[in-house]
Amino acid sequence: MGLAYQDKIFNPKMADRIPDNSRPLIFTNGVFDILHRGHITYLEEAKKLGKTLLVALNSDASTKKLAKGEDRPINTLDDRLSLIAALESVSLVTWFEDENPLYLIKKCRPDILVKGGDWPETKIIGSDIVKESGGQVISIPFKFRKSTTEILAKIRQSQ
Repeated sequence: MGLAYQDKIFNPKMADRIPDNSRPLIFTNGVFDILHRGHITYLEEAKKLGKTLLVALNSDASTKKLAKGEDRPINTLDDRLSLIAALESVSLVTWFEDENPLYLIKKCRPDILVKGGDWPETKIIGSDIVKESGGQVISIPFKFRKSTTEILAKIRQSQ
């Protein structure tokens, strides 16, 4: 018998098979390496925008391409998928191997594309695709300014 959160994790090859009754579909992405209050608040705010919140995680290899540090991600993709899937606000979680989730955005055609407040709408990958199909692109303002990079720096300073 599997755990309920595991049912939220799906293979990215199935992204074009999200049922119509899951709409409006909200899409966001990121590394979500060390989960913190900023992440959780952001995901709850995103979920309020529609019916289904799909979170796409950078794979371990994809995270390394982002130059966040040689030891990143701290948590493996499997662990990050499980943690994000366990959140009540998250409906579905998947991953991508590229530096950005453009392929997934094209496949699942979200109704609403969101990123955190440090992303201006014009810089959000896939915004043109979502807007062309009548969707919305939203940059959600931060309520709590937290970052995994800052948390790691604090931990390293204390060693």
